[in-house]
Amino acid sequence: RSIVEDWPRAPSVRATLSTRSPGSKLCRPMQAAAATALSILAALLPPPISTALGGGAVRPGPSRGDQRCPPTLRRRAVLTTPLVLASAVAPQPASASMVRDGMAAFAANRVGESIALYDKMIEADPASKPYLWQRGLSLYYADRFADGAEQFAADVAVNPNDTEEQIWHLLCLARQQGGSLEAARKSALKVGTDRRPVMRAVQQLFLSGGEAEERELAAIARDGDVGSRFYAALYLSLYHESLGDQAAAEARMREAVDTDYARGGGRSDPMVELARVAMQRRGWQ
Repeated sequence: RSIVEDWPRAPSVRATLSTRSPGSKLCRPMQAAAATALSILAALLPPPISTALGGGAVRPGPSRGDQRCPPTLRRRAVLTTPLVLASAVAPQPASASMVRDGMAAFAANRVGESIALYDKMIEADPASKPYLWQRGLSLYYADRFADGAEQFAADVAVNPNDTEEQIWHLLCLARQQGGSLEAARKSALKVGTDRRPVMRAVQQLFLSGGEAEERELAAIARDGDVGSRFYAALYLSLYHESLGDQAAAEARMREAVDTDYARGGGRSDPMVELARVAMQRRGWQ
């Protein structure tokens, strides 16, 4: 994740990986593993990121505020990074193509099919389960909230700095029979601090439920950068859904899918695809 967040510095990353000096920060097996992971990432990611990771001349990249490479790319652009890294260290039968198939099925609102694909991967390789955050999203929209909460808890166990897994875990707990967001907060997973201001605001809202926190996130949905406006509206919708306010949830989800990010450069972001699936499954379009 950190490599992708700081992809303009990928040449120095590659230099570190290729060094053979005794003082190298990475032992040789990990050098080979990480180099393999970078080569696979280069095949998965669009240019110029893939160019920076994969080798060759590195073109100057856009700033983090540039709409062509919005900050939201950092979290979800690498669809299978954990699986790639795991397979680089110890080859696993779970493949990036199977993850993409599951995500494609979900994006087409074939939620049950996507779960079946992820379950097939877990059956073949149980160690892949904690890396399948995509499965948790599918379980949520299949109304399998207990299974979704279990999936997200497993995700955080191997990636304790993921704010979004914490939030989706809370959403699953809140949607279980007899559940509520207030009660779910008592079982909130512990995660690190997210670098993205929008996600820090989302986290504060879900953990506190205060009016000030809701106003802060609403301000980002109105005045934030191109990607943050989408994410703020998306999570405001999910927040209202967790409280049972379907009218507010629908209004915010419509706002999310109508953002410039969702209609433009972020069209292929898995969370934009999720927003569209939510619109269909909730009967909002």
